[in-house]
Amino acid sequence: MKILCVIPSRIASTRIPRKPLLPIQGKPMIQWVYENACRSKILSDVIVATDSEEIASVIQRIGGKTIMTDPHLATGSDRVAEVAEQHPEMDVIINLQGDEPFIQPRMLEQLVEPYLAGEQPDMTTLAYPLDIQTNYHAPGAVKVITDLSGNALYFSRSPIPYFRTSVQAPVYHHMGLYAFRRDFLLLYKNLPQTPLEKTESLEQLRVLEHGYKIRVCLTTHKTLEINTPEEYELAQKFEYIV
Repeated sequence: MKILCVIPSRIASTRIPRKPLLPIQGKPMIQWVYENACRSKILSDVIVATDSEEIASVIQRIGGKTIMTDPHLATGSDRVAEVAEQHPEMDVIINLQGDEPFIQPRMLEQLVEPYLAGEQPDMTTLAYPLDIQTNYHAPGAVKVITDLSGNALYFSRSPIPYFRTSVQAPVYHHMGLYAFRRDFLLLYKNLPQTPLEKTESLEQLRVLEHGYKIRVCLTTHKTLEINTPEEYELAQKFEYIV
């Protein structure tokens, strides 16, 4: 099985200007993401998809591969799909966000385990048990609940589910990490955006609203995704264990 990891990275960012190029412990954020993805033994290739010559230059200087994509694409997955179109030899496409500098190779393996086991889900994503005390009410922590087969029922920035009784249904903290069958990714990019996707600003809801399934793979690993200036400051002291 051939697995392509695409890292979508754009220069524009509303909360942290020029985020992919900001230094973390001495090297640009996008370089961290690329180098840690390359440590995975299951990937056939790793490519950074960007609309920025500056970002492309950082990756090319360390011998990495880049593809320039349309700056007007709506989402990271749309950017990943543009790259997938150019690689018909690949079976599975991973969308690894460019603000995950401390991604562990084991997490990429967990993400694609269903495919490696011979299953053919439309797409998969990764999550870990939610810290209810800290993140249940935090809109920055995307919650996901699943059916009994591990397929996502809903993703939300709001607290879900509502705990009316003492029964503690499992709720997970979603990570913005996806894998697609290549054929489904090319179908996905042509699906129109949907009301819940726009309301929550969560692109994965487009899949559910159109009636497709997302398998939620579980991990115990946690990383530090960089979405706020506070998280960027924390990254300067984050201890990444190889």
